[in-house]
Amino acid sequence: MATKIRLARGGSKKRPFYRIVVADERAPRDGNFIEKIGNFNPMVPKDHKERVVISKERAEHWLKVGAQPTERMQRILSELGMMEAPKITEKTKKHLPKAKAQERVKAKEEAALKAEEDAKAAAEAAKAEAEKPAEEVPASTEEQPVQEEKSSEVTSEEIPAPAEEAPAATEEAPADEAPAATEEASTEPEPAKKEEQPKE
Repeated sequence: MATKIRLARGGSKKRPFYRIVVADERAPRDGNFIEKIGNFNPMVPKDHKERVVISKERAEHWLKVGAQPTERMQRILSELGMMEAPKITEKTKKHLPKAKAQERVKAKEEAALKAEEDAKAAAEAAKAEAEKPAEEVPASTEEQPVQEEKSSEVTSEEIPAPAEEAPAATEEAPADEAPAATEEASTEPEPAKKEEQPKE
């Protein structure tokens, strides 16, 4: 006698409640059964503790004896960790989207890929620009000390010589040059007066 672990429906209209039973596969759905091993209430949430109430010892016993669970019972037992989940085979293409919908999906995927590539290219360009100034800064810092050294050499050699020559020039200046400087000073203010007269 081939036995099945299956659901037997109870409850009222639009309010189903199932008993988990072990029955002869030839028996009607809600007819005679060998043993009741639990309950299944689909009206409560999935995390609710009273959704599936089953005697694991009896279920394991009947599985060892050779009782075959239905597909729904196999899913319930797999959620409890008592066996593997059933493999769902898709035999038709009705679940797939139509041709136009597939084209839209492909277009969206291509647009997303292009956006990602553009973002990557922009990021790489930003990194390259950030690295270039970092390389140029050390070069400029190396050049600055050389210029400072040259300027220090120039100041050390040239500055003392004019300082020594300046007093000598003041001492050696003849008296004839002093009147010439006064004449130049007297001639400079005259053009300024000529410019002021037309303004008045």
